[in-house]
Amino acid sequence: MIYIALLRGINVGGNNKIDMKLLKQAFEQAGMNNVKTYINSGNIIFTDNSHSKAELPRILEEAILASFGLQIKVVVRSFDDMQKVISSLPDSWTNDDRMKSDVMFLWEEVDNESVLDKLLIKPDIDTVIYVAGAILWSVDRKNAAKSGMQKLPGSKLYQNMTIRNVNTTRKVYELMQAQAAAE
Repeated sequence: MIYIALLRGINVGGNNKIDMKLLKQAFEQAGMNNVKTYINSGNIIFTDNSHSKAELPRILEEAILASFGLQIKVVVRSFDDMQKVISSLPDSWTNDDRMKSDVMFLWEEVDNESVLDKLLIKPDIDTVIYVAGAILWSVDRKNAAKSGMQKLPGSKLYQNMTIRNVNTTRKVYELMQAQAAAE
């Protein structure tokens, strides 16, 4: 089974520094196969046929703690999970100088469509879509400072997600597709 592990809060602002080569080794030592990392923000594609998806976050969090002495939260998504996110992501959404578009991957304890009720969404500014496992958000850059989503950091909900921009999300899905084609 092909998975992606999304680590929360590594290599951000000089905090929780983890070298990707060493992280790859830690995943391999934890029994993961075909491990590939993508950029320094903690995106690790791997295969595993020995554990359930539900077991993997704990295994990987323990491996990171043992290897780096850091308590890092990990969310794991299967190839099928990512396919659903990608198919729900509007093709027109970009992350560039005119548009900011993010995917907020949710931890299991908050993964429910009712999570949208906990967000301050300004319909005339924000476009927000729930898909199982994630919240998709987009805003015109010129309106980003007015977005209701600016209140998200510091909230309890914010602590139960890890965010990737749409460009990164699409790229890691491409890498997962390449892994699937190689199998």
